[in-house]
Amino acid sequence: MISCEIIALEMERRFILSLEPSVNRARLTALSLAAGGVLFLLYQAVRPYADETALEGAAAMASPAWVAAHLSAVAGFVLIASGLLGLHLAPGVRLGLPPVVTFWIGTGLVLPYYGAETFGLQVIGARAVHDRDATLLELVDQFRFAPVPAAMFLAGLVLLAAGAVAVAVRVRRSGAGRRWSGVPLAAGFVLFVPQFYGTPAMRVAHGALLAAGGLWLAYDLWRAGDGTAPARRAGA
Repeated sequence: MISCEIIALEMERRFILSLEPSVNRARLTALSLAAGGVLFLLYQAVRPYADETALEGAAAMASPAWVAAHLSAVAGFVLIASGLLGLHLAPGVRLGLPPVVTFWIGTGLVLPYYGAETFGLQVIGARAVHDRDATLLELVDQFRFAPVPAAMFLAGLVLLAAGAVAVAVRVRRSGAGRRWSGVPLAAGFVLFVPQFYGTPAMRVAHGALLAAGGLWLAYDLWRAGDGTAPARRAGA
């Protein structure tokens, strides 16, 4: 009798230990998604806004806030991409690799553009401020709208949107978490191009949308890791 109880306890212990790696991975994934979403909000909120054809715009580009804001976006892309990979590996989600790979390729295409936007434009802005010469800012558009970087950037944003939409669809069909939990994040990436032409308030709202999307997915995944997420049938 005692030996049977010992065997049962040992089996229970091994079962709990077997669950720990997946629970820890789910929590790390949730943290990655949450942090990535919040960083996109910081990107839009911290970024200085000014007339980029005048010296005020040059001063904005030369400021530490410009670098900090754009590096927040870079980190946001990386963390969301990492979080989606973790979501693919989470038990019961059945995300599939194609949406994740699509998002990762999109991330790889946009990051070089953001790197130049972060550091290249800071150098141009600093030189324009030093020389008191706003005509140097013509170099900004020469970079932004050059065929190769612009094409890479646009293709990357399209792939990010496609990957995020596919993730939202797979999450809805998987029955893991709430059926609409992937929609805010997908909407944020679909609206990434239009938000560039919006007002500062609209851009901050876009960052808030991405933050909400990352936090919502993170919340559902964290609850799933704790075993407290409500169960529902796939497609319900």
